[in-house]
Amino acid sequence: MIINLTEIAGLIGGKITGNENIKITNLAKIEEANPGELTFLYLPAYEKYFPETKASAILVKPGFNKTRKDITYIEVHDPNKAFSKILIHYFSPDFPLTGIDPTSSVHSTAIIGSNVAFGKNVVVSAGCKIGNNVKIFHNTVLLEDVIIEEDSVIFQNVSIREKVKIGKRAIIHPGVVLGADGFGFFTDDKGVYNKIPQIGNVVLEDDVEIGANVTVDRAATGSTTIKRGTKIDNLVQIAHNVVVGEDTVISAQTGISGSTKIGNHCILAGQVGIVGHVEIGDNVILMAQSGISKSILKSGAYFGTPAQEAKTSMKREAHIRSLPDYLERIKQLEKQVKLLTEELKKLSNLHTGEPDKK
Repeated sequence: MIINLTEIAGLIGGKITGNENIKITNLAKIEEANPGELTFLYLPAYEKYFPETKASAILVKPGFNKTRKDITYIEVHDPNKAFSKILIHYFSPDFPLTGIDPTSSVHSTAIIGSNVAFGKNVVVSAGCKIGNNVKIFHNTVLLEDVIIEEDSVIFQNVSIREKVKIGKRAIIHPGVVLGADGFGFFTDDKGVYNKIPQIGNVVLEDDVEIGANVTVDRAATGSTTIKRGTKIDNLVQIAHNVVVGEDTVISAQTGISGSTKIGNHCILAGQVGIVGHVEIGDNVILMAQSGISKSILKSGAYFGTPAQEAKTSMKREAHIRSLPDYLERIKQLEKQVKLLTEELKKLSNLHTGEPDKK
């Protein structure tokens, strides 16, 4: 692909300083870029790579110190977002899968839309409904009555159990399991665990993306629901009857226990753990490795185990890191208090005329 730099600047509303006639063939990180490639700079930590980058052009913020004359600059308000917009516009992949492979198994009662593609060994069971332009890659299995709406992409080795509903434009990455049984058991009088049937389903609304090896359990009754626009990273566990709100992002290795409700526009960073039957309000940020033991309804950032408002938790962590210093200071203070106590005792004995006892 060859793209005119002026075309790129027009797409992102950028101002060019330098050679406007450059042709761009690729995008790259600043430390890895080569001639003919466009890079970007938005964090101060990466400025150290600027003097040596081989990129032909670079996205920078207005007012950036343009010390090099051998590189062309495009000034934009947010280089990171501009770079992403260029990636989406010019480099969005078109996953190469067409037609229905003869090794796939499609039940006679399944309803299949137009321009659908199934890879090798795909299984579509009875009662399934597949919308227009859906692509399902190799070795993926759909059990009975699964619904997948138009323009969704299901990658290889995905397991989708009965009655799961997937909305429009969903992206499901390899190894995902949707609709496995929720973790429901009760103990009898002998302490033996007995399985509770999980008769609900999983619902993914439109524009949801599920990362590799994510598990979303079916509800005991009703639905485990991931609402519109939510994005879930790899290796996340979502238990039965959880509801995740709209436009929320959940990072890797997060675990959400049963019947928890997550609000809209939340951010759950890596390795967050949430107990069951609590509620997280809208616009809440749960920082990495936080443990959530009770509901958080007030918007803002939270951190720690148990999680507190980030400022409070950071102060606590600072004090914890200072404990060795505090201990040494306490020892010194104890010595000083002991010396002062002995001096006061001597002065008291002198005042009363009593002999000093040692």
